[in-house]
Amino acid sequence: MKKAKTSSRMTLASILLLTVILAVIGVTGIPAIGVKNWLPTTDAEVWPEALPLGLDLRGGVYVEYSAQQPEGGEGDFAYLLETTISVIRARLSDKGYSEATVQTLGDDGIRVEIPDVTDTAFVLELIGEPALLEFTTPDGTVFMTGDAVSSAEPVLSQDPATIGQYLISLKLNKSGTELFKEMTTKYVGQVLYILLDGEVLLAPKVNEPIPNGSCTISGMANFEEADKIAAQIQSGALPLVLTQQKVDTVSATLGDDALSTSVLAALIGMVIIMALLCWRYRMNGLVASWALVIYMILLFLLIYLVPGIQLTLAGLAGIVLGIGMAVDANVIIFERFNEEVRKGRSLKAAVRNGFKNASTAVLDGNITTLIAAVVLFAFGTGTIRGFGMTLGLSVLVSMFTAVFVTRMLLKNLVAVRKWQPAAFTSGEIMEEEAE
Repeated sequence: MKKAKTSSRMTLASILLLTVILAVIGVTGIPAIGVKNWLPTTDAEVWPEALPLGLDLRGGVYVEYSAQQPEGGEGDFAYLLETTISVIRARLSDKGYSEATVQTLGDDGIRVEIPDVTDTAFVLELIGEPALLEFTTPDGTVFMTGDAVSSAEPVLSQDPATIGQYLISLKLNKSGTELFKEMTTKYVGQVLYILLDGEVLLAPKVNEPIPNGSCTISGMANFEEADKIAAQIQSGALPLVLTQQKVDTVSATLGDDALSTSVLAALIGMVIIMALLCWRYRMNGLVASWALVIYMILLFLLIYLVPGIQLTLAGLAGIVLGIGMAVDANVIIFERFNEEVRKGRSLKAAVRNGFKNASTAVLDGNITTLIAAVVLFAFGTGTIRGFGMTLGLSVLVSMFTAVFVTRMLLKNLVAVRKWQPAAFTSGEIMEEEAE
């Protein structure tokens, strides 16, 4: 018995120390030495720079476009829209804007967000500027450029000789068709080079003359390679015609003010919630407050680690809602715990039965919210999609902390000494009802 108490004390002490260390690092970054305000703060300047902030918090430029097929263009519009997004994303990444966000807007729109940029003209020029795609003869003479490409997309071969292999289907416009017919007739059996910004992208061998401006290029290892190269070929000219609908800049000062205000509100809310939990549920409330701190640490760690997640104002709303879900789960668990204690169960039995009886209600409530988050992420755009992503992540973390962390903390806390039931619950302690 004494050994079990010592083990529980060591477990709780280790978790407490780790919680404090991670909380301080999470606020101040590494190292915390030399930072004046090392306590939880709303000053974003002392936060870790690696925390990904969205456009509305960091400031920058956002542009919205409507997209349509070029005159005489062919191909699946949804595929061309995704290809256009890939091309824009690649251009921004090549110029060093790796944190830029490019996503669909409705059925035929594109929204581009670039943090830490204020030069709107430069951004618009960068997005609309085509890469240099060239077709050359075996001796390096350029005979055609990317303007002649109508479409390029990966396809699965139906030819018995190459069935099952992925190819690139290349289609040219009217002027490109004439040039390609002439060159493929002249260089049958030789290699024609496709260059992107001066680098060889493909070196296909001409097996026969191509008179109609439509051909396939073989040699792709898999679909991913075929899709990537097809997008690079399309980057010579955007697959769809983009019409600018809206462009604006967000001040970094406004973002800092919004972040500070939101975080301050969240901290005040958490302090009030923790005080109410401790008042209503006593030691259970202390455990819930501890688990809530661990929830916040895990959530922000995942926001940093999971690619594609940025912290936005809408994301902060999702986090706050997740806090509510975590508190709600603890309230359900503690009420079941109190019911067991009032029936005369021991504290250990109350922990075991309380979690068992509450698990169904906790899972049902979180899963329904998780479904809503998935729907928002799948069908939403812009801030709605970001809200759905952070809400879903918040719900998953809250489920973990409620079901596993709170249970572990409470189980070890009950085991450290012989507690009076009144330390964990309020109200009259009733005798166990006779069966």
